[in-house]
Amino acid sequence: MRCVLQRVSSASVTIDGAVRGAIERGLLVLLGVAENDTAADAVWLAQKIAKLRIFPDDADLMNRSVVDVQGGVLVISQFTLLASTRKGTRPSFNDAAKPDAARALYEQFLVQMETALGGRPVSRGEFGAMMQVALVNDGPVTLILDTRQRDA
Repeated sequence: MRCVLQRVSSASVTIDGAVRGAIERGLLVLLGVAENDTAADAVWLAQKIAKLRIFPDDADLMNRSVVDVQGGVLVISQFTLLASTRKGTRPSFNDAAKPDAARALYEQFLVQMETALGGRPVSRGEFGAMMQVALVNDGPVTLILDTRQRDA
């Protein structure tokens, strides 16, 4: 699994003209599921995101997690994060999981993210839908996490 994680002061997702998910202070997670990803990847990534200390403390140092600040989380499925642009000018998506497998792992990730947040709900887009995502990046703080590049 690969994600782009953005610390936001607000974010929302609109589908067919209707806002389907929105958060104030928290994290926007753009999530791509790769071929051969597993439920263990969903668990690891959700735990990592929940514990990352990327929110400022009283001394303005990044020492607090989204859990510590009771921030929201908005998760958007985005298979294009798995694009390969090594050859030519048209991206290849061969590394992305097939839709049925990707949907199942996306749903597992959502459950794991809610668990990592202590049961708080996670806002979300709709798997496979055309979505418009709006955000105000705070900092800006933007990180890329990939379960294939983690230490054991």
